[in-house]
Amino acid sequence: MHETVPASRKLGRSEALAMTRQAQRLVAAKGKKVTSIDLHGAPPADAVLAALLLGPTGNLRAPVMRVGQTILVGYNDDVFTEMFG
Repeated sequence: MHETVPASRKLGRSEALAMTRQAQRLVAAKGKKVTSIDLHGAPPADAVLAALLLGPTGNLRAPVMRVGQTILVGYNDDVFTEMFG
């Protein structure tokens, strides 16, 4: 399944958290810092996830991709090379 969401459609906290609940892993990149969280089992609190997922406007950060059961948020060369070769 492939879904493209236009940038004009803003996803807020509740949509971002709902999307994350459907995945098993979250990889969030902010500059050179990369945080990887195993969501299978006991995921962290919503506030922790929201801090990784949302930008200063309160909307989901970009880019966002779902690859299998992994959600990628933000951009980092090393992460993209690892995921896509």
